[in-house]
Amino acid sequence: MPSSVTASVTASATAPAPGRDRDFSVVAQALAAPARSVFCNLLMDGTARPAGELARAAGVGASTASEHLSVLVAAGLLECTASGRRRYYRLAGPEVARALEALGALTGPTPVRGYRPSRQAARLAAARFCYDHLAGRLGVALSEAWHASGWLREGLTPAGAEGFAALGVDVEAARTARRPTVRSCADWTERRPHLAGALGAAVGARFLAAGWVERHRTDRGLTVTPAGRALLADRWGIDTAQPRTAEGTVGFRSAG
Repeated sequence: MPSSVTASVTASATAPAPGRDRDFSVVAQALAAPARSVFCNLLMDGTARPAGELARAAGVGASTASEHLSVLVAAGLLECTASGRRRYYRLAGPEVARALEALGALTGPTPVRGYRPSRQAARLAAARFCYDHLAGRLGVALSEAWHASGWLREGLTPAGAEGFAALGVDVEAARTARRPTVRSCADWTERRPHLAGALGAAVGARFLAAGWVERHRTDRGLTVTPAGRALLADRWGIDTAQPRTAEGTVGFRSAG
């Protein structure tokens, strides 16, 4: 990799001086490779993955993956931790996931060819993690239901605090977290916002712990379990048992 590329990417770690424009080209340069895009997409669920797994997902060799990962780390997009002889990579924080999710709304999805990639794309559009909170049609449908029921307005309402607590969500921890309790995150597949922030993370953790959703083993897609489907229908009138569309995706709509 040319030293000029590495040097310019490393410069992104320095915050811009007050009043000066940000240099978007630095981050754009860090993302300007298909393999790096694959890495970031795979890590959008907030998990840490070994370099070998990322290399296989992108279809590149170990040395090539190492070079690409170094660029992303230098740009402040990923962080690396060592465990024995393995190096694990994850997004540098929720703000990176939020920026990538918003960027996805501008770029659109990667064209898919073949049965397995199409199923994966459909799964991600239906339900997935955006770093630590629920996204896709599931995340958007829930966010809209919570606003309609008065649980959320500009922030968390008293009715919402009571309702989320009744579900087993750690509302107090979300309220006292160092990041905003409630934040909207632009959903790149739905073009509408879903719930993020500390409350979004607490809800995502609760859905996993309660077995209402399950992670897919090879990507950040989620499967809504039978218990989860019952909860969605009973509590918020969200019907996930829709016939599949021509694109193979599952619809989410009000059961009423």
